[in-house]
This record gives sequence, structure tokens and C-alpha cells, in this order.
Amino acid sequence: MEKYINPYTDFGFKRLFGTEPNKAILIEFLNALFEAEQDPAIDRHVITDLTYLPGEQLGILETDRRAVFDVYCQTASGKKIVVEMQNSYQQFYKDRVIHYSSIPIYEQGLRGRWNFELNAVYVVSIMNFSFSKSSDESGEGTPKYYHTRVMLMDTREKTIFSDKLTLFFLEMKKFDKTESELTTQLDKWMYLLKNIDRLMALPKGISEPVFMQFMEQAEIARFTREERQRYDRSIMAYRDVENSVDTARVEGMEKGRNEGFLASIRLLMDNMQMTAEHAMDVLEIPEKMRVMYRSSLADGKP
Repeated sequence: MEKYINPYTDFGFKRLFGTEPNKAILIEFLNALFEAEQDPAIDRHVITDLTYLPGEQLGILETDRRAVFDVYCQTASGKKIVVEMQNSYQQFYKDRVIHYSSIPIYEQGLRGRWNFELNAVYVVSIMNFSFSKSSDESGEGTPKYYHTRVMLMDTREKTIFSDKLTLFFLEMKKFDKTESELTTQLDKWMYLLKNIDRLMALPKGISEPVFMQFMEQAEIARFTREERQRYDRSIMAYRDVENSVDTARVEGMEKGRNEGFLASIRLLMDNMQMTAEHAMDVLEIPEKMRVMYRSSLADGKP
């Protein structure tokens, strides 16, 4: 049985990063993210304090779609930060992140007189998957780095147009450093996030007090009975998603390449309500093979 919580679960992530007693953990994690920036032209923000904001954000009108953030907070200087954990691939995930970033931008103009000056907005996406590489079967040219920072840029001058919107993407699948290879604070955070539910103690090379607090808060034995029940429900939901994808892949291998992948696509469409394109992204099916599957799905062939 695991000693520590799975941070990819909804309960686990919000317990570790989204609760007032663990505010110091979130601050240290975000500062490690800012510190990792290598471009000297970009300011390295240092967060000294932050306030948690309501995670559920309503639209402008009653008919508008709600947005529910995993963690939403504001720094002492007024910067807005959304932190999201995303477990499974979504076909329009980049669009979702852009949509989420628009909400804390827009809400700044809702009260009183305003000259349009914005406080900076950051969206941090911790992803338990990598962006689809289906258009490049060989994988050549795909960056190996796991940490991507996206900002508004002047495409001709190659300079930052505005620093008021920043998107961070942390692709957990691309992080493969061992304990002996951890050199930065962000490396250590990534290592713990990826491996904590398989650890029995804090690794020797990670000794800072904030990581000790992180491990203490992640220890399942410290949970109250109600917390343990909530975590159990959360881990079941997480495993349902994993099992559906794994089952689709196994059935694909057992039935043969073409017929099996077609069955796997249908399984994900039926069990996970995915679109055909979404299912093919999850299964990492190369683009040149998708034409055949699209035709078969359209014809209803087995």
C-alpha cells in the first residue's frame, strides 16, 4: 500500500497546493517555476505571500459556462495565478488554457473606473501527458524539455510584446531525471510530483524544509477518516481514467494493429465520451494512419 498520496488526484492536488495551511508549499513551488526562467529579458518574480481566491468562476451572464480552477490565487502585488493539474489528454487543451487565462484578465475590468492597466496573469498547467506528436511519427524535432513558458511575442522582432499573460506547461511524461541528476529546485518539485506515491521517504538529496512539509502533508496515515474517504473516491476516479486508456491499448495489441486500434478508438469513444480525434491523440496514432480509421468509423465498419 502507498505511504504517500497520489498528487494527480483531485483531492491530492488540492490538499497539497490549495489549502491555507500549505500556502508556503505553493509559494515555494511557484518561485521555483519563476526561477527556472533562463531568458534574462524576463523578470523573475518572487512571491512573498498570496491569497486563495474562489476556484469556481461564474460567467458574465447567467447562461455562461462556469470555470472551476483547481487552485486560483492572487499574490501580494496583485498578480493572478491559476494552477491546474490535468491527467488525461484533451483535444483542445491549449484552447482550454487560453480560455481559463481570459477569466482573471476580464474580471479586472468589472469594478469602478479603470484605465485598462492589467495585473499580470499566469496559468500553470501540470500535465500528466505530453502534447500530441501524431503529426510526426518519428518524433524528430520534438523538444525534450519538460518546462515550457509561453508569452505574447512580436513575431518579427522576436521580443516580448507584453508580460501581462504567461502560460506555463509542465509535461510530466518528459521529465525523466533520476535522483542524482536533480540540480534545480524545479527539478526537485518535478521529481517528487512524479514519484511521491512510490516513495517510502524523502530522498536524501532533497532536504529543504518545504519538501519535508510537502511529504508530511502527503502522508496518508495523517488523514482523518473523512479525508481518507474523500481521497479513496478521488483515487478511484483517477484509476477509472487510467484503466479505460490502458484497456484500449491492450485490446489494440491483442487484436492486431489495424483492427485493434479501431476497436481501441471505439472503446475510448464509448467509455470516456471522447471524440474520434481525441481518442487517436491519446493512443498516439500517426497522422498518416488516421485517414483509414476516419473512413472506417464513418462507414461503421467493425
